[in-house]
Amino acid sequence: MGEAKIGVPLLGDKAPSFEAQTTKGKIRFPDDYRGRWVVLFSHPADFTPVCTSEFVAFQKRYEEFKKLNCDLIGLSIDQVFSHMKWAEWIKEKLGITIEFPIIADDMGRIASLFGMVHPKKGTNTVRTVFVIDPNGTVRTILYYPQELGRNMDEILRIVKGLQISDENHVAIPANWPNNELIGDKVILPPANNQEAAKERLEKAKTGEFECFDWWFCYKKL
Repeated sequence: MGEAKIGVPLLGDKAPSFEAQTTKGKIRFPDDYRGRWVVLFSHPADFTPVCTSEFVAFQKRYEEFKKLNCDLIGLSIDQVFSHMKWAEWIKEKLGITIEFPIIADDMGRIASLFGMVHPKKGTNTVRTVFVIDPNGTVRTILYYPQELGRNMDEILRIVKGLQISDENHVAIPANWPNNELIGDKVILPPANNQEAAKERLEKAKTGEFECFDWWFCYKKL
């Protein structure tokens, strides 16, 4: 008998629905977050060094996430009392108040819904990140091992980039906004037929946008 397959929502899927107890009271997901972006992330355990550093880093950027109409929700397979005491310790010892909710998933039900437990990495949740849009659709999934803390600036970049892509119907280049080829500019969808390709290069001569070739055009927002 092989190991049971872990179900994971895929990109483009609707995020699973759930109700949960958190450090800020009960939540119903996604109903309580309709119209907002959400970063739902799991951590292996409370009262651990790397997780503590991550929560401080998330809180330091909490206002930036809020400006993007984006909520943070933490989760681990711990009881709510453990979350509360850990948050109190962070406030007392480090001077940081954790303002976003932490889900108490002590039975692992929500972690199972989102594929946050990987049997070969133990019984705790791995460092998972789900970026979910205002329609409840999964837009990004990230996994990190227990020994490597996340880069919160990259998660902020992901939310910003997805919002810009949605609003302007453009693609976001590597390392944006510091791309090695086009800096902070964004990429236009490529032409999908010969006539459109020819027209694309003609339009580029007006200065409306720039092109390396018909399939690689870009512009400043």
